[in-house]
Amino acid sequence: MRKVLIITYYWPPAGGPGVQRWLKFAKYLREFEIEPIIYTPTNPDYPIKDKALVGEVPDDLSIYHRPIFEPYRLSGWFSRKKTDRIRSGIIPHKRQSVADHILLWIRGNLFIPDARKFWINPSVKYLRKIIDQEQPEAIITTGPPHSMHLIGLRLKSYFEIPWFADFRDPWTKIGYHQQLKLSGYAQKKHLRLERLVLNTADRILVTSETTKKEFEELTQNPIEVITNGYDTGYENPEPLDKRFTISHIGSLLSKRNPKNLWKVLGELVGENPEFKERFTLQLIGVVGKEVLDSIVASGLKEHTSVLDYVPHDRAVQYQKQAQVLLLAEINAVETKGIIPGKLFEYLAAKRPILAIGPEEWEAGVIISRTQTGAAFDYQADSELKKLILEWFQKYLSDALDVKDAQIAQYSRRELTRNLAKLLHGNRF
Repeated sequence: MRKVLIITYYWPPAGGPGVQRWLKFAKYLREFEIEPIIYTPTNPDYPIKDKALVGEVPDDLSIYHRPIFEPYRLSGWFSRKKTDRIRSGIIPHKRQSVADHILLWIRGNLFIPDARKFWINPSVKYLRKIIDQEQPEAIITTGPPHSMHLIGLRLKSYFEIPWFADFRDPWTKIGYHQQLKLSGYAQKKHLRLERLVLNTADRILVTSETTKKEFEELTQNPIEVITNGYDTGYENPEPLDKRFTISHIGSLLSKRNPKNLWKVLGELVGENPEFKERFTLQLIGVVGKEVLDSIVASGLKEHTSVLDYVPHDRAVQYQKQAQVLLLAEINAVETKGIIPGKLFEYLAAKRPILAIGPEEWEAGVIISRTQTGAAFDYQADSELKKLILEWFQKYLSDALDVKDAQIAQYSRRELTRNLAKLLHGNRF
């Protein structure tokens, strides 16, 4: 088997979307004659934990650890809750407190590219010995946090081993990047490091065609799109909710706030007694205050259920039970290439997907192509209302479902097959 060293900050018991991609790749790589070797922190400060994911780690997997200094642990001086939200991208853009300003300035200007920068130097020193010992045939770094890529950059100066830089999200074009109170110096440094990584890595992996096009303006190195996907757990359906639930599962950032949807739902509650009686908006995960304020202002407080983060297996159950699954993205040009990982789990759940995002959103293209729902922008109103009423009528007649879409290409096993072809077929 070919050995591959994977450098990742997120690893079980981390929860949330950041851990899923490489946990699933590691789960299936052995089927394709590739032996993954994991390097991850000993003492990471994860904002979300999901101990159930530990059971998905392959048996006898080689996992190397080294301690990491986490400055976020010092956040008690300000507010631990504020820090966890900012590090998750939930940045308030209204009524920012003094603490908000300070934390954002520190995050953007002192921690470049991010707060895990203190792990770079000790990791390089440690991994030089591990690479000599294990003799991997490729090195993979996955970010964010993009400090992982700077570890790969440094290792590349010591070893003639192919380096794959995997970007689960963009770097400087991520939606919240410009909200970090960046100085001119900090912005230039982010851009310089991004370009350096892109032009030094032997191959770049991205999760969307939009990110690929953006990176092609910065480098001539080969870029491959391997999307996120869905795994097992969707084989057997769950009994559907008796109420007309529109469920969003995962974090709703402050700017990920489809006010036009809340307005339409508020109108339907006021106009349609049967809709009012049966409708529930279910939000599972961290929700930004501005989002909740907008929901309340639209008259939906009594129809909204908010649950904290749940383990991934429970999240899958909620997906399969929902009448409609809600997907939302920040309304910005920079986010049209963001394809949330949960989209692919939504596809596998085989429930209608209602997506609200920027114009030409790549996630909307996938939904349209697979015929699994409908996507609207933030200006849609009458068409959005018409569709929700149509789905509600189908729900009343027990006929709300989706066609048997062809989504096998997004299974984690098939995506791992695509990754394995790159790892086996490229000689640098």
